[in-house]
Amino acid sequence: MNQRLTPGTIVLLLVPPLLWAGNAVVGRMLNGLVPPMTLNFLRWALAFLLLLPLAGWVLKPGSGLMKSWRRFALLGLLGVGLYNALQYLALKTSTPINVTLVAASNPVFMLIIGALFFGQRIARHQVLGAALSLAGVLLVLARGQWDLLMQLHLVPGDIFVLLATAAWAFYSWLLSRRDEPEAIRNDWAAFILAQIVFGLLWSGSFAAAEWAVTDAHIAWSWPVAAALLYVAVGPAIVAYRCYGMGVQRVGPNVAGFFVNLTPLFAALMSSVLLGEAPHIYHALAFVLIVGGIVVSSRK
Repeated sequence: MNQRLTPGTIVLLLVPPLLWAGNAVVGRMLNGLVPPMTLNFLRWALAFLLLLPLAGWVLKPGSGLMKSWRRFALLGLLGVGLYNALQYLALKTSTPINVTLVAASNPVFMLIIGALFFGQRIARHQVLGAALSLAGVLLVLARGQWDLLMQLHLVPGDIFVLLATAAWAFYSWLLSRRDEPEAIRNDWAAFILAQIVFGLLWSGSFAAAEWAVTDAHIAWSWPVAAALLYVAVGPAIVAYRCYGMGVQRVGPNVAGFFVNLTPLFAALMSSVLLGEAPHIYHALAFVLIVGGIVVSSRK
């Protein structure tokens, strides 16, 4: 871990933000068609079925899964149960561009949580990189008008994204500590499946509560089914696999900064698919975020 960035690692870390940007756009497209908590549950249930032939052995007695149940229950809560459910909830009141840009506060949460709970020392260049990214986030929250920061009014979607980002930062630090059995650790499909097993319990509970207290319904169609397949295969399985490998190579701090490229991809996809053109302040925010990546990843 904490190796120098190589071209191969850079490509590896570019895959998750690309797929997660698509996840935000698809989540926005499914708004009103599939309830957010239900969408998250269906996504991971489908991912579970797809991974079962590859790593079904992890469910058998003696695999070591139950020996590490506390770790996987926590990973499942943060990475499967909460993170994307909160993002889908945010997309009911916010655009994919705003949601992904607010999530660029990830480096700030990463540094704070690393220092408070994981004994991580914070270097000066990391603080500067986080400050640049935070400036980009504030620019989006203020809708491009700095004088509005003093009277900033967060929409529900902004708050949900901030909560999701805090959960993801904690998840990333837990991911960097390999406390699970070696057999599961060395099998990427088994490692993801072990998280999904417990994550389905969390996300299933949230979805059940959603149907109990709201007027939840699903408007089934072939496009909805195709969208569910995409969010299960791309943003869930492929992106989580690449992100996990990236964290192992360069650590959660540097990998976390690459996640901040998601807004660029989200802006491009939103313009093409949703007709939600980005504003000038979105571009300025992206420049600040990229600057944060460059500064933070320096040795």
